Amino acid sequence: MIFGFALALVFQNPLVRGFCATIRAVHELFWALIFLQIFGLSPLTGILAIGIPYAGIVAKVFAEILEEADTRAVAATPHGTGALSVLLFVRLPDVWAHYKTYALYRLECGLRSSAVLGFVGLPTLGFHLETAFRQGNYSEVSALLLIFYVIIATQRLWARKQLLPLYLIGAVAILPWSVQISMVNITRFFTVDIVPFPLRNGQGFEGLMDWLGHLLATQALPGTVATIQLTMIALVATGLLAALFFPLNSPLMMGRTGRGVGHIALVVIRSTPEYILAFVLLQLWGPSMLPAIIALALHNGGIIGHLVGRYTETITLRSDAPRGIARYGFEILPRVYNSLLALLFYRWEVIMRETAILGILGIATLGFYVDSAFAELRFDRAVFLIGITALLNIAIDIASRRIRSGLRLRTALEGR
Repeated sequence: MIFGFALALVFQNPLVRGFCATIRAVHELFWALIFLQIFGLSPLTGILAIGIPYAGIVAKVFAEILEEADTRAVAATPHGTGALSVLLFVRLPDVWAHYKTYALYRLECGLRSSAVLGFVGLPTLGFHLETAFRQGNYSEVSALLLIFYVIIATQRLWARKQLLPLYLIGAVAILPWSVQISMVNITRFFTVDIVPFPLRNGQGFEGLMDWLGHLLATQALPGTVATIQLTMIALVATGLLAALFFPLNSPLMMGRTGRGVGHIALVVIRSTPEYILAFVLLQLWGPSMLPAIIALALHNGGIIGHLVGRYTETITLRSDAPRGIARYGFEILPRVYNSLLALLFYRWEVIMRETAILGILGIATLGFYVDSAFAELRFDRAVFLIGITALLNIAIDIASRRIRSGLRLRTALEGR
């Protein structure tokens, strides 16, 4: 949050914007696989794997919050007022509530990410979940998932600002910091391991071109095609599910009891990391794209449905408005359609990032080839393929922003 806020203040700089786009384009699981080679199974690996991409995400969202804020107070400041004074006393007070809300949401995302990092060996809930599932201890699996849901569902009760310093101190004290950082290993990783093999082997430019051509033809291109296919199918499915889910959290469609049940259902759906859900479905249905599509659509559809449902709280209907399916189809859906589309295109980049890493579960996306390269200790191939995923995510981000701008879709709900 600290580094993301600092980057948000200079986000208009093209170099900063490009840097943030690059670091957030690489999924935290890929960051974890890289840092595992340097720091091993240590807390530092998990902290950096989550902190680096999240800083890029936070910078983007905070910069957009500042950009969309009311500028009348800034225009009314006396001439000659210092930039720091304007920031601290004029701009920040207007957006601080949004910052706090988003920080709480990002903490929830961090909880999900930390659980997922268990699948690469870090001893979080995901590690114990995978172990229990592979051993057939399904009662333990359900207990672990229940614990995770309770943590997420009660977050607003325990994540209070007065207690956060205590949590931070406690986390630092409890985590096992017995990590042996070897500068020799770090130097070797950056100067030898990730250098393309032909250059290390003295084969020169011609050998490098052959190596790149073979890697593109056999891994990068097939993985990219599969990643894009899976992303687009999941994107459409997410939109359909979001349109079905948001009435569950809407006071215009549900009574107090029904909305309470719907809220709990959406908490469970959106709180389950798509990686964990895909892992469970793969165990049940076998390897195919279907578990990944359903996992991505359910998770992202639950998030968008929750946000759009909350947005309907601001809508006032006529006293003679129809009820039932007519109210949904002719009164509510047309009013929230633009916001739903805006959120859907905003989540497009996230869906692409998640699609890429689902390959670690055996689905033939780019993540499959990245994981295979790490398993074979071919770090040069892994870094090259991670670079491809980053470029793909940057391209999706640019495309989604242009589509939202072209359709004039408001993004006031993004990330909230």
